[in-house]
Amino acid sequence: MLPEADSSSNRKKAALYAVSLILSFLLFDNFLGLTFKQSIATTLVLGLVLGTVLFWDIRLSFALLGSFVLIGSGLLGIEKFIEFSSLNIILFLAGMMLFIGYLEKNAFFEYLIARIMKYTGGGGVRLVFIILLFSAFFAAIVDEVTSILFMLSIVLSLCARLRVNPVPFVMMAVFATNIGSSATAIGNPVGVMIALSAKLSFSDFLEHATIIALAAFIVMFLVCFVIFRKEILEFAQRSREISVKDLFEAHTSGNKLLNAAFFVIVFSALVFHTQIEHALSLEKNAMLLGVALGAAGVVLLLERRQARQFVETKVDWWTLFFFMLLFASVGALEQSGVMEIAANAFSAAFGESRVLASGAVLLLSGILSATLDNVLAVAVFIPLVHDLQLSSVGGTYLWWSLLFGATLFGNLTMIGSTANIIALGILEKRGLPRISFFEWLRAGAAITIPTATVAFVMIYLQYLV
Repeated sequence: MLPEADSSSNRKKAALYAVSLILSFLLFDNFLGLTFKQSIATTLVLGLVLGTVLFWDIRLSFALLGSFVLIGSGLLGIEKFIEFSSLNIILFLAGMMLFIGYLEKNAFFEYLIARIMKYTGGGGVRLVFIILLFSAFFAAIVDEVTSILFMLSIVLSLCARLRVNPVPFVMMAVFATNIGSSATAIGNPVGVMIALSAKLSFSDFLEHATIIALAAFIVMFLVCFVIFRKEILEFAQRSREISVKDLFEAHTSGNKLLNAAFFVIVFSALVFHTQIEHALSLEKNAMLLGVALGAAGVVLLLERRQARQFVETKVDWWTLFFFMLLFASVGALEQSGVMEIAANAFSAAFGESRVLASGAVLLLSGILSATLDNVLAVAVFIPLVHDLQLSSVGGTYLWWSLLFGATLFGNLTMIGSTANIIALGILEKRGLPRISFFEWLRAGAAITIPTATVAFVMIYLQYLV
């Protein structure tokens, strides 16, 4: 784009940004019954999110300035800032980035998929299906963050080798990851929150959530085959022209057996972190963070003299810093009482019909997840669902509606889930083609609408008929 055209585009975006904030404030202050302070807090948080969408390249600037204004105006206290910054998630991400970076450096994941393909045979559309299936599977049994980190390593490596545009395949892997993360209690932080609040066991998730996630995955793959048909067929044709051995040729500099053992130990510890915590009398999710930090420590020991450089190059500090500030800033909505007002209004509007309550929980938590953060959305809706349990519409189905609203709608926007933001950060860091907001929204809507519909119908058939 020419500098003049780029400057003109930025001016239009800036004008749209300013007008949107002014109109939003007037709406909040005059029509939604919010106090002046609540209207300001909501407008500022909206400004941070909107600035991120319109000016993605400098999103960290909006996160920093938004945090500055919220803190400086007293709308976000330091205590709330620290509470909502989710440092445990940030440290978990940093640790896993080092762990995955080490295995990626030694081409371990190429080696792993090559062994899998040896028994499933060949390339073609089957290879795309297997990649997406494993994206969902790993997200379910570990978590979406770990899954997207090493599955993107495989996807980007394959796309580079086959000389195809990686963007559609990155998006498909993210879609599969978000859907797979809803299958178990450990696949997504919101699953853990719901399991603890509703006292749902791991087997409850396997019985009710896993079947819905599987149905959503099948729908997702069929939709992807329609909207990305050209790219998938090109990928399939080129993969058939290369033998499995050549396709996944691994330039491993380390010991394959050592890398495999390292992966199995960390992977197993993540899967069974709850059992380990119970055995050691630790608090919930203590080992989830501990395993990530321990794995990172082992990596730096193995890297020795290159350890500092490894930390500087393998951890996407730009994305993590942005992510932390985004989380922290939305804490102003709770501190100002906006979230309590929203929950009360929801209860008054949808507290009579079980079907309407289920659909409203799924849809509204989904919209909030797609625009802000699914952890925040679930934190807001948990008290509401608890209150609804005491009414005539109470039932376990509301918890599943909340789960799938928060996870499936993560596919709708670029900032809808952790996996989305990490994937975009990796593309940007590697200098690969970027994905625009509307490009993601078009594909995300095509995935979200049918998968969320399937989830709602299956919840209805299980609980509401």
